[in-house]
Amino acid sequence: MKYWINLIAVLLTLPVFASTSTVTTHHHRRAHTSASVQDPKAAHTHLAKLQHSRRVVRTGRSAHLRRTHYTHRHRYYERFTGNSFADGDLTSGDIVTGEDPVVRQAAIDALGNMNGTAVAIDPSNGRILAMVNQKLALSSGAEPCSTIKLSVALAALEEGIVTKDTPVNLGGHYHMNMTEALAHSNNLYFETLGRRLGFERVRHYANEFGLGELAGYNIPGEQLGVYPSQVLPASEGGVGRMCSFGEGVSMTPLQLGAIVAAIANGGTLYYLQHPTTPQEVANFQPRIKRTLDIGKLIPEISDGMHAAVEYGTARSLKANFNQFPVMGKTGTCSNNGTRFGWFASYADTQYGRIVTVFFLEGGRPTFGPKAAELTGYFYRNLWDHSYFAEKQTTDVPTASAPMP
Repeated sequence: MKYWINLIAVLLTLPVFASTSTVTTHHHRRAHTSASVQDPKAAHTHLAKLQHSRRVVRTGRSAHLRRTHYTHRHRYYERFTGNSFADGDLTSGDIVTGEDPVVRQAAIDALGNMNGTAVAIDPSNGRILAMVNQKLALSSGAEPCSTIKLSVALAALEEGIVTKDTPVNLGGHYHMNMTEALAHSNNLYFETLGRRLGFERVRHYANEFGLGELAGYNIPGEQLGVYPSQVLPASEGGVGRMCSFGEGVSMTPLQLGAIVAAIANGGTLYYLQHPTTPQEVANFQPRIKRTLDIGKLIPEISDGMHAAVEYGTARSLKANFNQFPVMGKTGTCSNNGTRFGWFASYADTQYGRIVTVFFLEGGRPTFGPKAAELTGYFYRNLWDHSYFAEKQTTDVPTASAPMP
């Protein structure tokens, strides 16, 4: 008897989910419940109905929440029409007689069937050691994406706006310094620097670093990239957008290679030269375009470039190569259905340095970290062929004064 009394007490405490429009109806239902549970069989039946009712309500509510959650989630996928993979031989038509055969083969193997170009440069003299898919490498280029941040960073450092450790407020309590901004390619950080610099100073330094002019010296077929003479309209992002990923700018692989070579060698902006015969290789003489006063800034920017490879946007490189430090910068953006993937870097070895630019174009498989991954393959190929050890005994000519 005590069992049934306890069971009745429990049932009376359970919530009733049927509609109760008035107090009178509610009390009537409770009275009906008390009367019906005096029969043990009826009590079990009533308890089962109540438990089922609670499950239905709970399940219905969860299902409703799930439907609401997915109904309001919208994803935007950009449609790409470019092909990330080459249909034919990208090297067809390349002039290779004056190139370093080991470097060229390493670049070809690394690029594989990706639609793009690879350029390798000796930063100590401006000689192009290899240029795979020369048609694309010598073209008018493309939007530089986040690689434009290198010139913006140097400009901000030179103007004393920030140091590598200066925390820049990006809204609320969110701050970031240059090392982390380069490592993670933070657009808002460089938009902020661009607005502080202003368009005139941004353009001045971009031109000083070689944007808007030919990077090569008498290289047949080289086309000119474009740097605008006027700032983008505010409706298109203004100077901030120009500094975050190069909106309105067209940069060539050779121009980017020349900038990174100047960072790698301490500030000398060489004319890039591409020997095409054994005689030109034997008689090679470096030609200095101008000397950049960036020597004191290079340690400031190098930390961020190294961090990009160690744990940032270019960390995919380390999956293939980690024998010595690599400094670099990725870039990813798109235009009219074609996606661009950039990675410019230099390898810092005890035997010398080499600068590389991998530029890819195509669809969704094309992006900056992919270019960094291929660069890792390139360095691995050179390492496996003892290239850097051999460079230890190579006598490399250097220039000491600008030449016309």
